[in-house]
Amino acid sequence: MRKLAYPYIDGFVAAVPNANKDAFIEHARAAAVVFKEHGALRVVECWEDDVPEGKVTSFSMAVKRKDDESVIFSWIEWPSRAVRDEAMPKVMQDPRLQMDVNPMPFDGKRLIFGGFESIIDE
Repeated sequence: MRKLAYPYIDGFVAAVPNANKDAFIEHARAAAVVFKEHGALRVVECWEDDVPEGKVTSFSMAVKRKDDESVIFSWIEWPSRAVRDEAMPKVMQDPRLQMDVNPMPFDGKRLIFGGFESIIDE
């Protein structure tokens, strides 16, 4: 049986101050351009809309969301992990994403991220 080539996904969850929503959108758009120049197929950024509070776990609890913050859920779709692994050092060194040019409008210490192998893509 032939294995299909599913995309590789980098996923992110963070808490962003509500007052920084516009700055976050600008930051994310600038980053998306760089990621795509280095091989990303797609960059998706989502702002909290219907995120319930959990009793044991939740998005809000995971990122220690404060009352004046919203949760963002984002992902970058890559053709493969190999493409992502080759691109990521270049992305991190890109001058357009340096903190003095494009500072993160949220507390990066509470950013959760990881790489995921797709197992279903329908």
